[in-house]
Amino acid sequence: MTAVVDRLRAQRPVFSVEFFPPRDDESERRLWRAVRELEPLDPAFVSITYGAGGSSRDRTIRTTGRIAQETTLVPMAHLTGVNHSLDELRNVIGWYAAVGVHNVLAVRGDPPGDPMGEWVPHPEGITYAEELVRLVRELGPFCVGVAAFPYGHPRSADLEVDADHLVRKIRAGADFAIAQLFFQPDDFLRLRDRLAARGCDVPLLPGVMPLTTQRMLTKTVELSGADVPPALARRLERHADDPAAFRAEGIEVVTELCSTLLAEGVDALHFYTLNRATATREVVGRLGLLPVRP
Repeated sequence: MTAVVDRLRAQRPVFSVEFFPPRDDESERRLWRAVRELEPLDPAFVSITYGAGGSSRDRTIRTTGRIAQETTLVPMAHLTGVNHSLDELRNVIGWYAAVGVHNVLAVRGDPPGDPMGEWVPHPEGITYAEELVRLVRELGPFCVGVAAFPYGHPRSADLEVDADHLVRKIRAGADFAIAQLFFQPDDFLRLRDRLAARGCDVPLLPGVMPLTTQRMLTKTVELSGADVPPALARRLERHADDPAAFRAEGIEVVTELCSTLLAEGVDALHFYTLNRATATREVVGRLGLLPVRP
């Protein structure tokens, strides 16, 4: 077993990538093209997102298992408590172990259909992510990650309370945390400072999505819970009617963001790929994070 946290302790800056389970045969082919294109770049790990039950859950397990068994990549599976009893969660964790996956991102998850809706726990399930962390750690030698929120979780009272919640997840047994999307370096660096002030020094990875289209920008707003900063909006709006120019500017914006983070001592970046490899390869190449070949 290769633990994600060990891969993050490299003597140089590293990056990781995130995929989501394919919905059909065509999206599965697209996913595997991206996997094969990124495999030679030696990411620290690759993560596979997880749906709340049904075929999405099954595809996550199958895809993560294939990566573990058919590639040289280190896979990390997502796991949520949405609509799952403790027994079901134990079964899923067991399935991961059976296919050779021992790295898990444990998140409580959002209410199905409405991420901002009221959270209703399964009557025999978990209420908080820290419970899921403990459950995974109790069931075997897993490396466990958790989610972090630069702007605070939507249901947290304020940023300090949110940082306290994150620390509890880490104290429950998490080895590292991945931050949700953000727009400016300081948004992430302040989160890092809040953790450090509480005596937490586990690896904290910034989540990054290349802004190649207007859709990507909209998705970043949705996932981060924050509006686009005016200066960034003006920079991108100039190219609203020119997709190629928008893509070029978006790649430059994200490269600048990552360069600043690296200069501030951040030594691991986590890229949301949307199952495509080209933009991530471009940014990683510009940052000088490609493996050195003999």
